[in-house]
Amino acid sequence: MAQYKSDFLNVLEQRGLIHQISDAENLDKKLSEGMQTAYCGFDATAKSLHIGNLISIIMLHWFQECGHRPLTLMGGATTMLGDPSGKEEQRQLKTKEEIDGNIASIKKAFDAFLTYGDGGNGAQMVNNADWMLDFKYIDFLRDYGRHFSVNRMLTMDSVKLRLEREQPLSFLEFNYMILQAYDFTELNKRYGTSLQLGGSDQWGNMVGGIDLGRRINGAELFVLTCPLLTKANGEKMGKSVGGAIWLNDDMLSAYDYYQFWRNCDDADLSKLIRIFTKLPLEEIAKIDALEGAEMNEGKKILAYEATKWLHGVQAADDAQETARKTFEQGGAGDDLPRIEVARAKVEAGAISVLDAFQDTGLASSGGEVKRLIKGGGARVNGKSVSDMGYVISLSDMDGENIIKLSSGKKRHALLVVV
Repeated sequence: MAQYKSDFLNVLEQRGLIHQISDAENLDKKLSEGMQTAYCGFDATAKSLHIGNLISIIMLHWFQECGHRPLTLMGGATTMLGDPSGKEEQRQLKTKEEIDGNIASIKKAFDAFLTYGDGGNGAQMVNNADWMLDFKYIDFLRDYGRHFSVNRMLTMDSVKLRLEREQPLSFLEFNYMILQAYDFTELNKRYGTSLQLGGSDQWGNMVGGIDLGRRINGAELFVLTCPLLTKANGEKMGKSVGGAIWLNDDMLSAYDYYQFWRNCDDADLSKLIRIFTKLPLEEIAKIDALEGAEMNEGKKILAYEATKWLHGVQAADDAQETARKTFEQGGAGDDLPRIEVARAKVEAGAISVLDAFQDTGLASSGGEVKRLIKGGGARVNGKSVSDMGYVISLSDMDGENIIKLSSGKKRHALLVVV
């Protein structure tokens, strides 16, 4: 493991957060000389960021913890184009009103990881719409476009892969890397920003900013990327059966967030607990030594600490208690997904098990429910269902007018009879 002079690079190395650095020796030296400013950009394509974005936010957190100033750059302008990196087709374009609404919603997650303020190393949120929306096209092309070689742009993975697969790449998307590079130049002029942080799939776009900053401002700029979030088997991580792992609790409950971490693979525990918790490395080393069934205790620690960091202590306590009631006591925790059903419909035999599992989100189709039943993984209040035509009845209720549906051992939802 490399040893650096700067606290920041040492922390990132110890936490497994370094993939590439443009000039490690000189960046290390600069970070050791005093407070620096770094940024990471976030496009507002949805109302919430997800755990793939969270790694970059965590890098900004440690940057601030080490005495430096982090900037969260919102892509109020660049979201209107769409970043082609890692995409096989063009993103659906958003209106300015949609983007502004998404930015307002996204802001919630940053406060859990960063301390905003105008003084010292207080974090600041900036928006590239402030300097991009008033561009004069011809002036921009003359001043900045001339510094970009189309030959080189065609070699970037975000472009090359789309072309090799004969997938369409719009001129809008092709412009994205120029605008991302310009962001770095503008932030250097406005805030003295010398470092850009991001995921490894952004490397090509990011190093373009280094070159443009040198040409335009004579600035010494650096980029640092973290690994993409993947499982030990190489599969991309960041989705559950129900979809993306969002950071905002109005898009994914704290309980579901807790359960995502609780259900991680044994082989991923060591990596995830280093990245997504603030636990001291000494405590993590003890968890690394766990084997067999003991690893479940390590997963509970990961789930609790990750949930606490994002959603707070109370939400983590509630999620932990719900999981304990659900899995250890066989109860129906308060935080489980639930839908209300009319008692009259239950009495009339109008709710089939196929409908119930789909309505609660435990399955996406009737075919998926049938496969679950065939495999013995569908249960109603703990009793296995083997009949494809099973109909929910009042006899399935417990004493609290609740019917617990289970998909396998780890996913549960509630029907509340009203």
